[in-house]
Amino acid sequence: MFQKILIANRGEIAVRIIRACRELGITSVAVYSTADKDALHTQLADEAICIGKAAPADSYLNMERILSAAIASKAEAIHPGFGFLSENAKFAQMCEQCHIAFIGPSAEVIRRMGNKQEARNTMEAAGVPVIPGSKEPVCEVHTGLLLAREIGYPVIIKAALGGGGKGMRVAYSEEEFTQSFQTAQKESQMAFGDDTMYIEHFMEEPRHIEFQILADSYGNVVHLGERDCSIQRNHQKMIEEAPSAALSSKLRKKMGEAAVKAAKAAGYVNAGTIEFLLENNDAFYFMEMNTRIQVEHPVTEWVTGVDLVKEQIRIASGLPLSLSQEDIHLSGHAIECRINAENPAKGFRPSPGTITDMYFPGGKGIRVDSAIYSGCSISPYYDSMVAKLIVWAKNRDEAIQKMQSALGEVIIEGIDTNVDYLYELLNNPVYQSGEFNVNFIDTIKH
Repeated sequence: MFQKILIANRGEIAVRIIRACRELGITSVAVYSTADKDALHTQLADEAICIGKAAPADSYLNMERILSAAIASKAEAIHPGFGFLSENAKFAQMCEQCHIAFIGPSAEVIRRMGNKQEARNTMEAAGVPVIPGSKEPVCEVHTGLLLAREIGYPVIIKAALGGGGKGMRVAYSEEEFTQSFQTAQKESQMAFGDDTMYIEHFMEEPRHIEFQILADSYGNVVHLGERDCSIQRNHQKMIEEAPSAALSSKLRKKMGEAAVKAAKAAGYVNAGTIEFLLENNDAFYFMEMNTRIQVEHPVTEWVTGVDLVKEQIRIASGLPLSLSQEDIHLSGHAIECRINAENPAKGFRPSPGTITDMYFPGGKGIRVDSAIYSGCSISPYYDSMVAKLIVWAKNRDEAIQKMQSALGEVIIEGIDTNVDYLYELLNNPVYQSGEFNVNFIDTIKH
């Protein structure tokens, strides 16, 4: 087991990893920007090192400074969390070259799975269902037009190296295709420095279902059930739950086996997520693989009893999985709400500032993952998520009621948040019925 780990991240995920290190008896090293000098993760870690100015490029995205901090502190491993450098193949490779363990998959796997076209081809060759689409990268409009005719409209045009909804456009006809392709391509070039695109059939009313997997260096791979991540705004998840109301035990088994097959085909090691789109007729298709821990990992931890961050650390230190597929059983129902510093009434405008007062609920079946405290500053430089509120109950109806009760107790003053908006979503009859899809939030806008 490692003796010292550096956490190359900030906010609630850095705090989450520090706590896991503490429970495992591992010394933790935090890195921080000048904007985060008083942040909670810097106060909770055993050691803290400033790595640059507030802008991410000068700090949390600066690979050389992070590695220098790791070497100076004699850390044996780096946990990247999510976001920032967590899916950066170059950074993982640099860690390998510096003989520092990267708590995640290899640079080769990150690179292969990060390229959506290559990931898709890998899954297709392994027999994992994929959405009809292009088999090769697309760089020219006329090539894209020919493919779109073959695939059938509507089609979605995506950045091959993209994520977070950037470099993505839907075309419902040939008349729309050219402009949609060019717009997505320009966006991709600006966001990712790459204008390679791929095209696939656009599913209009799917559910977004992801399966958590764990894989060790000895060929053992397990899945820990699914999370339903269909409640999204602009392709950003807002509410996640486990298990999904849409899956029968038979479908769960089938999709779980496909997820394990996908992880094995990728040669995957550590924690990862296989993301599927699910249609009403129970047909499902591979969408992408996330080669990191997910924001929504707590709902899986609660219904399985497995500490995913500790498993990540154990796997990266060379230990085999501590559990087999037969050991994993889903119990009860968990829901997570992402609390963001934003104003839904003003187009979800970000709301940086100083938190003047705050209170989070507690009690049986309530978990809060956060790094905020009264008097702390919410910086405009970083993601707007300030907390994750997670609840567990014995069934979905009780979990919804518990989440509504918990949201009603949240107090965050000094900034705007989306707490009331989340409450309204939970109160919506369609959400409560469980009969929603990825278009749910768009349908309630009007």
